[in-house]
Amino acid sequence: MPAAFGRAAPFGRSLKRSFGRAKALLGRLLLKNKNLTLEPLKDEEEAPKSRAATSKSEASTRPTAVQKPQASKRAQPVHQGFARLKDPVPIHTLVWLRIAIGLLGGGDILGNGIYYHWYKDAFAGFTFRYYGFEWVHPLPEPFFSLFFITGFLAGIAVAVGYRFRIAAPVLAISFSYLFLLEKAHYLNHAYLFSWLAWLIVFTPAWRELSFDAWRKPMARSRVCPRWSIALFPLMMGIVYFFGGVAKINADWLLQASPLHSWLSARGDILLIGPLLELKETAYLFAWGGFLLDLSVAFLLLHKRLRWWALAAVVFFHAMNHLIFNIGIFPYLSLVMSSLWFEPDWPGRFVNWLGSKWNWVRKLQLRWESHFVGLQTCPAEDEAGRGSNVGNADAEPSPLPKYTGHNPFVGQLESEREDWFDNYDRPIFTPWVTLLLAAIIAVHVFLPLRHHFIPGDVGWTEEGHRYSWRMMLRSKRGSGYFRIIDSTGKETKVYPRDRLYPRQARKLYTHPDMILQFAHHLASECADTTGNSCQVYAKIKARLNDGKYYPYIDPEVNLAEVEWIWLGRKKWVLEEGND
Repeated sequence: MPAAFGRAAPFGRSLKRSFGRAKALLGRLLLKNKNLTLEPLKDEEEAPKSRAATSKSEASTRPTAVQKPQASKRAQPVHQGFARLKDPVPIHTLVWLRIAIGLLGGGDILGNGIYYHWYKDAFAGFTFRYYGFEWVHPLPEPFFSLFFITGFLAGIAVAVGYRFRIAAPVLAISFSYLFLLEKAHYLNHAYLFSWLAWLIVFTPAWRELSFDAWRKPMARSRVCPRWSIALFPLMMGIVYFFGGVAKINADWLLQASPLHSWLSARGDILLIGPLLELKETAYLFAWGGFLLDLSVAFLLLHKRLRWWALAAVVFFHAMNHLIFNIGIFPYLSLVMSSLWFEPDWPGRFVNWLGSKWNWVRKLQLRWESHFVGLQTCPAEDEAGRGSNVGNADAEPSPLPKYTGHNPFVGQLESEREDWFDNYDRPIFTPWVTLLLAAIIAVHVFLPLRHHFIPGDVGWTEEGHRYSWRMMLRSKRGSGYFRIIDSTGKETKVYPRDRLYPRQARKLYTHPDMILQFAHHLASECADTTGNSCQVYAKIKARLNDGKYYPYIDPEVNLAEVEWIWLGRKKWVLEEGND
């Protein structure tokens, strides 16, 4: 190249780009017109002239029918958006999520085992099972106790990244099994966590800061595809948004009901108790929760507003934890909200700790020294780039070029082809892509399904579950069942005499549980008498601060009623029907 090009660097780069465009265009023309031939290029000094002549030649010989990319240009941003999902980003956030899911999931399984199994023995008698999962039963002892221990150990293994490909599915199966065991224990955050535990199975969360990466340095990676992180904020955004949409109702916004009753009952809390008894506080919490849920996902996307949104989320969930007993949900929500920040923020935070405390820096150096001289992904170059150990002010490490050879993890072009062995085989296939897309679609549809069913969802419960209608309404009920055998003998059964307290309390306000218990009573009666029996429910309920009304049609024989998945149950009476 002449010296003039070296002195005029911008002009030289411009010519280089023009040459690249012309060459690509000629290549496309060659594919579409086999009669068109490409003249051999002369030396580089004559390249500008040749390119100018070629451009004029192309303008005169280009077929008029080839004028198509107007539509593709409009679609280009969409394609670029999807292509960005495969871009490599720092894996630190995914590691942070792996640790949180492992600890929260394992701890919740063990906590349920201690309280509901070993202390309450809640699974010993009749259990309410989800329709479609009636085959899920408590295991016999000692296997049931071993299940809780195994689930806890699987959570710890996920947190530390030990045998992740085995531990993560075990944790997901364990949490899902525990969730499906008893319908009376339904909690929105347990349902959410079950899905999160399954989603993390498909991610490379174990490839950094894990026992697996320590044992198999060839599997280590400081990057991951963007999609493996983006899945989780998307899920949490759905939860927040539909939680806000569900609060658009008169009781919540205009009467602060049932929030005022809940807050007034906590007037004994130190310092803030008297404030919680005020009606104004209930309105503040009602509208604040509504606006936060509806907008927080969008605010967290905005870099300038992100910290303000996080502060609001922290305050909101801190108050929830202080006033209500909702398990791991506040902690899980804070972890999920942090995923909207830059993917390398945990690494920067640890680097900052390393600059303040020497023992943190020593741990970092000990971890990095294990991989010195070993080929990892991404590998450090001779200048030491790719590692910011001990340097809190260092710029983010340059990321390797993501070739797309394996969509499961970022890969260097220079890596040898057998970098992935059977243990590391990729699982992000088109079928898995379709599965993940279907999961997201289902979570968008389920919160909307109650709009297609007549009646108030808060009263009928038709479309309430899986819709993120969290802490939204208060229902109470009472009543009994009438069993009539073939001889006409009538027996009254009160649920509180046959079920443990939480089951009985939930049964009165959930039609599916009422029907399931009625079928159970009919089956018991048939086994005892040898003939079919009739079962009727005399149950009344109230919603929020309203009056008690009949809930179930007392003239309908529930033993003959079949459950329908989607639609209005005529044996569930409308609110206000005396």
